[in-house]
Amino acid sequence: MYLEFEHMPAHARIWVYQSDRKFTESEVVWVKERLEAFCDQWNTHGAKMPTSFTIKFDQVLVLSVDESQLGASGCSIDSSVRTLREIEQQLGVNLLDQGKVGFLANEDNLEVNSVFGIKESVQAGLLNPETLVLNPLVKEKADLDNKWLVSAKESWLNKYFRN
Repeated sequence: MYLEFEHMPAHARIWVYQSDRKFTESEVVWVKERLEAFCDQWNTHGAKMPTSFTIKFDQVLVLSVDESQLGASGCSIDSSVRTLREIEQQLGVNLLDQGKVGFLANEDNLEVNSVFGIKESVQAGLLNPETLVLNPLVKEKADLDNKWLVSAKESWLNKYFRN
């Protein structure tokens, strides 16, 4: 059962998926319609779960499930991955590859690079110790407020900077 993202509890489980490019305005509309329809029927073992999503930076999808009454099963998670694959195919984007690093080039501009290109981003000055990066290890909705955007020096990327 779909709920507005703001109405999901702080303890709701989340999954974060970064697109390798920004969505156009029409793509954002299509993704929202597709994910709302998916969330409305998302269930585990036939029981509907309180679910939601949000889109950050027109490029990052955050799926959310309130597992307080019923946990997401492997089958229900698989169904979300199928929906994400459909979005990938429809829009020609890469969402499911976890080998990406998202960082804020400026306050509103998210850059998403392959982990293999990080060293070059540091050398080019695009990424420095103070650059805010997306922490892919967030697990709960509350983490989006205090653990999602961290400075590069506070992440695994610190190894790329001279100390």
